Amino acid sequence: MLVDIIAHPHWFWLTLGGGNAGTSGYLLWSGLAAVMVGIIEWFIPFSWTAQGSMFAVLTLVCVFLWYRWMRYREARQVPNTLNQRGSQMIGLQLILESALQNRTGHVRIGDSSWRVQAEQDLPAGTPV
Repeated sequence: MLVDIIAHPHWFWLTLGGGNAGTSGYLLWSGLAAVMVGIIEWFIPFSWTAQGSMFAVLTLVCVFLWYRWMRYREARQVPNTLNQRGSQMIGLQLILESALQNRTGHVRIGDSSWRVQAEQDLPAGTPV
């Protein structure tokens, strides 16, 4: 088997790439680089040293391109506040039901009570 791998190194790279690509994304980018090296090696034979160097460089290129794509994609998306109750309440304006004492108190939002803080004591009915 080792003789076959040495005689046909593209199969080594394609197998390595296929195995890495199937690991739920953990090694996806090195797997993609291995597949690329395997395809290139299939058409243009290189030494093992050149193949290893090409694999390292292509892994870094794939990771860099993935990083740029993710930054671009995240910048275009609206922040998701689903199941993040505290994030949903940022900017929410309420009326105090009871006066603040020692600059702290509680307001009712929906069916729960939330702690509020202010720079000064405020009377009940004050918009916050």
